[in-house]
Amino acid sequence: MDPEEARRLVRETNYVTWRAQGGWDPLLVVRAEGSTFFDSRGRAYLDFSSQLIATNLGHGNRAVIGAITAQAERLAYAAPGFATEARAELSRALDGVLPAGLRRYFFSTSGTEANEAALKIARVVTGRRKVLARRRSYHGATAASISVTGDPRRQPVDGLGTVPGTVFAPDCYCYRCPFGRTYPGCGLACVEAVDETIREEGDVAAMIVEPIVGTNGVLVPVPEYLPRLREITRRRSVLLIADEVMTGWGRTGGWFAVDEFGVVPDLLTTAKGITGAYVPLGLTATTADLHAAFTDRYFPHGHTYEAHPLTLAPAVAAIAEYRRLGLLQKSRRDGAYLLDRLRELMERHRSIGDVRGQGLFCAVELVRDRTTKEPFNTPEDKLAGRPLVVDAVTRAMMADGVYAMGWISHLVLAPPLIVTREEIDRGVDALDRALAVADALVTPTRTSGS
Repeated sequence: MDPEEARRLVRETNYVTWRAQGGWDPLLVVRAEGSTFFDSRGRAYLDFSSQLIATNLGHGNRAVIGAITAQAERLAYAAPGFATEARAELSRALDGVLPAGLRRYFFSTSGTEANEAALKIARVVTGRRKVLARRRSYHGATAASISVTGDPRRQPVDGLGTVPGTVFAPDCYCYRCPFGRTYPGCGLACVEAVDETIREEGDVAAMIVEPIVGTNGVLVPVPEYLPRLREITRRRSVLLIADEVMTGWGRTGGWFAVDEFGVVPDLLTTAKGITGAYVPLGLTATTADLHAAFTDRYFPHGHTYEAHPLTLAPAVAAIAEYRRLGLLQKSRRDGAYLLDRLRELMERHRSIGDVRGQGLFCAVELVRDRTTKEPFNTPEDKLAGRPLVVDAVTRAMMADGVYAMGWISHLVLAPPLIVTREEIDRGVDALDRALAVADALVTPTRTSGS
């Protein structure tokens, strides 16, 4: 098909997520290899955000592709009521990868669905209605998962397509502490507020958290935060759900981010990197006790593509590739290098308010005024379709051959775990040049005589 005709057909006939539909003019991507993807004109782009923080193994991994092909030839589909070899093999492969004690699995096709299942399990088992989430959270687009989402994507459907019962708590966001305090003298007010909220609310089935907040800023909690949260939820008999859709599979330097903090949740959800995003697979992992609660009780969940063999086989191959390539250790090493390079940029660009991250999962937060921390844009700007400074920065990077994900007032920089140091330098250098767009809009520094 003619490339322009292909772009026109997609543009005119397809919905695109999280934006007004008018004015969308998508790039036509035709192939990808390693950390690079190519458009229909043959131009190469460094994938500096792993598409949607998903292609952890990079593009074109032959072992994963081979597993997909072999499974398609052997058994492309079986209804979820059947056992399959792929289902058994992945169940075995997950042992030793997931945190200890999470050995019961529900396989779906996305992170959203994984969270939907986790929320339903928590409510049914406990018999309670409320779920505690955080204000800068994102957990998916289906009814229950969007209900526990705190970012702007919830607002257009709030009360229309949401499930009642969500209670929001503050985030561990030291750069913009919701209590105006400074770590370590803050008394961990953000997590103590969770304890107070659970006590006041009552009827709380679970708390769902991204161990490191993803889309909404790569918010890395202080070391004591998650262990204290685990202690509180256990003492209050509230189930803890760790949403590791973005943070799992080596992204933060371990198999999962909770591993880095020594925490084991009651349920863990993941997707994206479980197959390197080669096929859509979501996973909800629970304790044996939660699974046993349904021994004689009806399990009220399921769908046609549950445990689809074509999604399970490549996950087995992906796990083997993470190990063969040493990508968890590499994520730690290269993540530290990326973070150092980004901190160097902060010294030269007044538009950078904060740089943070763990492993190959970093954020650069842009501000109009570094002293007041005033952002360039707000969630209301995003919903209203107003021009965003971060979008201007990412457009400049694309023109320079580097793709990066921007959201409201920060960039999420998370290249494939196979990225080379040379590619990291190339991505950071492109950001260095693109930040001139934001620097030009910074509030001028006042002089003593002004």
